[in-house]
Amino acid sequence: MTDITAIILTKNEEVNIERCIKSLNGVADRICVVDSGSTDRTVEIAESLGAEIFHHEPFNHYAAQFNWALDNVGVKTTWVYRIDADEVVTSELGAEIVAACKKHHDDDVNGFVMKFLIAFMGTFLKHGGMYPFYNLTIFKFGKGRYENRAMGEHVILSEGKSLDLKNDCLHYDSKSLDAWIHKHNWYATREVADYFSTRSVGQADPNTLYHEAKKTSKLRDGFYYRMPKFLRAKFYFWYRYYIKLGFLDGKAGYVHAYLQAYWFRFLVDAKIMEQEIKQKRESHEG
Repeated sequence: MTDITAIILTKNEEVNIERCIKSLNGVADRICVVDSGSTDRTVEIAESLGAEIFHHEPFNHYAAQFNWALDNVGVKTTWVYRIDADEVVTSELGAEIVAACKKHHDDDVNGFVMKFLIAFMGTFLKHGGMYPFYNLTIFKFGKGRYENRAMGEHVILSEGKSLDLKNDCLHYDSKSLDAWIHKHNWYATREVADYFSTRSVGQADPNTLYHEAKKTSKLRDGFYYRMPKFLRAKFYFWYRYYIKLGFLDGKAGYVHAYLQAYWFRFLVDAKIMEQEIKQKRESHEG
C-alpha cells in the first residue's frame, strides 16, 4: 500500500489515458478519473484498467474541477497526486514518489514539487526555458487546494513545506496540431479572464506558493504584463528561442517557440484588446 490517491481530469483522452494509468502501477493505491463529457473511449479504457470513474460538468477550469474532485471522490489516503492524462510516471520517478511519501508521512512536509520533461512533435524539449518545468502535484489531503485561477493554477498549501523530487515526469503532447490550436484558444480566453480578475481582486498571496510558482507569478504579473501588448509576444519568442537556446531543440523547438509566442501569446493580447474595447464601449453607453 502506497497511501496515494491519483486523480486524473479527462475529456477525450483515449490516445493518452492507457499509458498514463499503466505508469501508475505500484505508485497509487487508487486511481480516480474525473471526466467532463468525453465522447471517445476514454471512460471505457480507464474502467478496463481499474480506475474509478466520476463525472462532473460543466468544466469551468482545471482548478475548479480538481477542487471538486478533492471534495467528491472520497479520498481516504494521506496523499493526493494530480496527474494529467498526457503524463507518464517513469519507474525511477515512481520509486522516488513512493519512498518520499512514506518517509514524510508524519512530518511537516506536505507537498512535493515535480519536474517535467515535455515532448512536442516527437522531440523532448530540453531548452527554450521548457526544462525543467516545475509543478507541485503531490500533497497531503486536507493540506492543499488549487488557487482560484482560470489558467496557470497552482496548489496552495495551508501549512507545512514542500520538497523537490529529482526524477522527471514525462509529458507527451500526443494530439494533433488542430487539437493544440483548439486547446490554446481555450487557454487564451481563460488567461484573459485571469488578467482582468487579478487587476480587480488582486493576486494570490505569494507566501502561499511554492518556489517555482512564486517566480512564475512574479514574471507574469510583475514583468511580462507590464510590457506593451503585442511587443511582449515578440520578446517572448526572442527570449525563449535565442536567450534560452530553444533553437537547440531543432525544428520542433522552433515550431513550439513560434506557436507559443506568435500564436498563443499574441492571441492573448488580441483578446485583451478586444475586451478593453468592449469595456470602453459599455462604459460610454452606460
